[in-house]
Formats: sequence, C-alpha cells, structure tokens
Amino acid sequence: MKRSVKCPHCGEKIEIWDNPKPVVDIIIEIGGGIILIKRKNPPYGWAIPGGFVDYGESIETAALREAKEETGLDLTDLRQFHVYSDPTRDARVHTISTVFTARGWGTPQAADDAAEIGIFTRDTLPADLAFDHPKIISDYYAASKQ
Repeated sequence: MKRSVKCPHCGEKIEIWDNPKPVVDIIIEIGGGIILIKRKNPPYGWAIPGGFVDYGESIETAALREAKEETGLDLTDLRQFHVYSDPTRDARVHTISTVFTARGWGTPQAADDAAEIGIFTRDTLPADLAFDHPKIISDYYAASKQ
C-alpha cells in the first residue's frame, strides 16, 4: 500500500510503500515438548520463539539467530513448516511469518526479549499464548500427529 507523508525537514510530500514485515517463528522440539518463551514486551504472553528478519538476512539465518538469541539453543534439522500471513496476526504491524520446526540442543535459557522459558507438551500449553500462536501450535500438532 502506498501512502504519503510529509518530510519532517522540508515539508514536501513523500510517497512511501507500507509492505508487510517478514518474520520467523521456530517451533523448537526438545525434551519431549516444544519451547515457548514468555515475552518481556507487549504483546505479552507466551510465544513461539521468533522475530523480525534483518535486512540482507535469509529467513533460515534469521530463524537460527532468533532461536539462539531468545533461547540459547542451537538448532538442527531446521525445516519450513508453514507461512502465516493474516494481516491481523500481530496488532503492531502487518507481518508474514515463515514458521520453521527444528530440534534444539543445549540448555534452554531465557534471553533477549524473553522473560521466561519453558518446555510444554500439547497437554501443558499455557492459556495466554500471544499472536496467532494457538493456531500455529494446533496446526503443528495436527501435522505431527503427536
């Protein structure tokens, strides 16, 4: 979508494009469950580790980086799972998420914008999941038949 803004320096009209922002989410399998982080920043709640793709970065590299930053874990067997693009999936900005699955190695530690970290099974998922993560997790369990 193209919109016009006023230049803060000269006052001229500038046209800019508002495009969806690419993000990654990583369903990390470890210890018979999946890793979720409790967010330090709004929107609050438990979430699949992930974040924005940096300019010049591949989505695979972003997934590995975000997983390491938020959980301290190294990943193996990284695989694309699905893309989620509902414009309302993140109230802050329109995002398109490429969701990955992977196996985690190491000791999970909350870091970066994660206040807490936990390993959850289908039966122990927290009620306060952020974004569209209830749907993503439901799709994951339906696809994995776990």
